[in-house]
Amino acid sequence: MSLVSVPAGSGPRAPAEPPSGLSALGGRGVVTVLVCGVVAILALSPLLRLAFAALAPGGELDLGLFAARIARPATLRATIHTVDTAFFGALVSLILGVPFAVAVSTTDLPGRRALSFFLILPLMIAPQVTALAWLHLFGPSSTLLAMVGLAPPIGTINPMLGHDGIVLLYGVQHAPIVFVTVRAGLAGVPRDLVEAARACGARPLRALRTVALPVVRPHLVAAFALAFVSGVGNFGIPALLGLPVAYLTLTTLIYQKISSFGPEVLPEVAALSMVIAVAAVLGGVLQSLALERRTHRLRSGQPACLPLGRFRVAAAIVAWVVIGLTLFLPALALLATSLIPAFGVPLTPSTVTLANFVEVLTRQASTMRAFSNSLLLSGAAAVLLAAFAVPLGWVLDQASPRRRALVRHAVDLPYAIPGIVLAIACILLFLKPLPLIGSLYATPWIILVAYLMRFLALAAKPVATAIAQIPRDLDEAAAACGARPLRRLASITAPLCAASAVAGAILVFMSAFNELTVSALLWSSGRETVGVVLFSLEEAGLGTQAAAIAVTALVVVVALLLGVDRLGRRLPAGVLPWR
Repeated sequence: MSLVSVPAGSGPRAPAEPPSGLSALGGRGVVTVLVCGVVAILALSPLLRLAFAALAPGGELDLGLFAARIARPATLRATIHTVDTAFFGALVSLILGVPFAVAVSTTDLPGRRALSFFLILPLMIAPQVTALAWLHLFGPSSTLLAMVGLAPPIGTINPMLGHDGIVLLYGVQHAPIVFVTVRAGLAGVPRDLVEAARACGARPLRALRTVALPVVRPHLVAAFALAFVSGVGNFGIPALLGLPVAYLTLTTLIYQKISSFGPEVLPEVAALSMVIAVAAVLGGVLQSLALERRTHRLRSGQPACLPLGRFRVAAAIVAWVVIGLTLFLPALALLATSLIPAFGVPLTPSTVTLANFVEVLTRQASTMRAFSNSLLLSGAAAVLLAAFAVPLGWVLDQASPRRRALVRHAVDLPYAIPGIVLAIACILLFLKPLPLIGSLYATPWIILVAYLMRFLALAAKPVATAIAQIPRDLDEAAAACGARPLRRLASITAPLCAASAVAGAILVFMSAFNELTVSALLWSSGRETVGVVLFSLEEAGLGTQAAAIAVTALVVVVALLLGVDRLGRRLPAGVLPWR
């Protein structure tokens, strides 16, 4: 027993109780838990609800009922149409996208950056706008062709309607996906390989065929898979080109059933949606396997470059002619239609009018409300997702490779599956009242939540790319000075990736502003969006007013893309696909 007196309070302290709850995780742990929770809610919950409704509509697993629903003649016919148009549309995408990827990535073609910008543009334009432009270009009431005496006779069927038109527009709409994917593969082919082939006497085309293209074969397979999946889930093109002639795909069949019978057919359309979702997931798996099983191991170096020589100018002319025929000419036809008072009136200096723009932008309550709704909903989604993308990218950068891959796949899933599938999932999830928030069905909030789910991947990718390029020395130096994780996130990571977050927000805004696939099933009276009103006007025979809306939306998208392009000087490499 010690005889030394010890002042009160100066003895050994009792061991502190271990922290509990969120305080035990620390700042980084709290952010990680919150981020993973939000990802689970946005990415996984709607699809799990969809699977439950399709496979266990009565609360118990019933595969027989599921099989019976997808085996109906109308469903089988729509499935055949879906696979047929998506397959051949993907082939057209390869035919259009691969030559441009090769020309831009491996040759000295002049104007490569401008070509890349315009090649990406169809991907940023809503499918229904693309379909409307081509309808007004080749139809019997084509204002543009009538000016040169080439319009089909009045009363003939528009050649764009039906199978062939859908396949062609799938090819045009999804060629940018092929271009971006194949270009990424060609950018990794070192110049040394091509120069070695040239030194052995191979001409440029043979060096390309025997050296570069075999190396990027996995990217070709991945590009085809992505284009196929995009065709399976496309709604805007088959809606405008297929519904008028009763050529139904799975997406338009779902839309038709929901429009005719309402929420009562939800279990049936959930089964149809599962078919589309499975096709989309299988396509994504094929793409991942193609890129992961590359047999070539190439060291980094300068990208390959093949001189075009005397064919340089001719190749540039051919490239711009293709761009003009697939992009500029349909857009010009759309503009010409929007400037006439009615179909059949020739476009002359005396008939040019802005009445259609005045009508849809200042007089029609539904269209004015649609622009307002689209601006608010897409703007809110862009801001919220840009703010969330920063902590999400920060958490992924700190995670192990396996966990990072799992979270990224979860984030990409709602964007990879067709929008109409996500819309059905949201209806199932929010139709019944939920604790605290009630039912979101028939409110604008369900559209906003669907936008947050669908476009999270668009906001996350630019920020993740930027954070991956931030030197770790900065974070380590701040940690050595005593800065806690949240302080480092706010003072280092967030400011350095702010420009990329803005770029991601603009990409989200552009995609959501013209969106139709999700909102076609989620809108309600007074909550119309631009895509819904455009589709409704075209169905009602008001094509000139629909063209005015499409031109306005197109101007908004191009203006925003040009703004993003100027912002690209401050962005890390790889954020913008055309730079």
